[in-house]
Amino acid sequence: MHQSPLILRAQVLQAIRQYFTEQGFLEVETPLLIPANAPEEYIDPLATLPCWQLQTSPEICMKRLLCRGYQRIFQISHCWRAGERGSRHLTEFTMLEWYRADADYDILMADCAGLLRRVAASCIADGTFSRFGKKIDPHAEWAHISVQEAFLRFAQADALASAENGRFDELLVSQIEPALENFTVPVILADYPAQLAALSRLKSDDPRLAERFELYLAGLELANGFSELNDPQEQRTRFEEANQRRAAAGRQVLPLPERFLDELSAMPLSAGIALGVDRLVMLAVGAETIDDVVAFRPEEL
Repeated sequence: MHQSPLILRAQVLQAIRQYFTEQGFLEVETPLLIPANAPEEYIDPLATLPCWQLQTSPEICMKRLLCRGYQRIFQISHCWRAGERGSRHLTEFTMLEWYRADADYDILMADCAGLLRRVAASCIADGTFSRFGKKIDPHAEWAHISVQEAFLRFAQADALASAENGRFDELLVSQIEPALENFTVPVILADYPAQLAALSRLKSDDPRLAERFELYLAGLELANGFSELNDPQEQRTRFEEANQRRAAAGRQVLPLPERFLDELSAMPLSAGIALGVDRLVMLAVGAETIDDVVAFRPEEL
């Protein structure tokens, strides 16, 4: 008899908490209802009370804690994004985020390896994740591929040019992610074009690129992390540019998180990452849809 997905989900959550506690992280709780999220071009928050939104991510409040001297923090939190529903998406979902002061995205990559190996070893009988019947071994050496290398290998296209001409997302979904399904180890896809990393530091040796990476298992995006931008004026400019693109696409212009911007200059050089807990449980269970690993589907409520 297969183990209940909800039982395995509880074990995964316990393993996450144990891992970060052992690494010296403080578990924090921040408000779910906030006046402003980070404006992003393709993410729509859910409005609730007048002038308040449900969080699309806990990042704004967690970064404010970094500004106040908390150096290693993590949170497992519910998040909401309007219009997101599919085999891998829910409007309400569970996110793990963690942040490190005095760190960059390379350290986050090591965190990901340690976390996934812990979860696999303590929660899965054979120590491997699976998707569509394919095993992914987190204990083997991981694949590290630059975004540019992936575009050249799998899409016969230049990543920077694709970001400029608007074809990046199309090629990522149609060419890159299907190619990543063939890997039997986790894949780190790193160094995104600068315009596709609104909250990330740019690479000092090539400002066309950002210190951002995404973690994939069998073609499923699991986490998105980066070295954090801590320049308040540059961050304000990027938020305003995101709103300009939203307006041009007919989307609502979003309020700016002013108190976050007011505190941002106090944030040390830091790195942070968001990981989809529901997707991690999918991979632990071997489930094909996100519906299989939550207590209730939205349509059942």
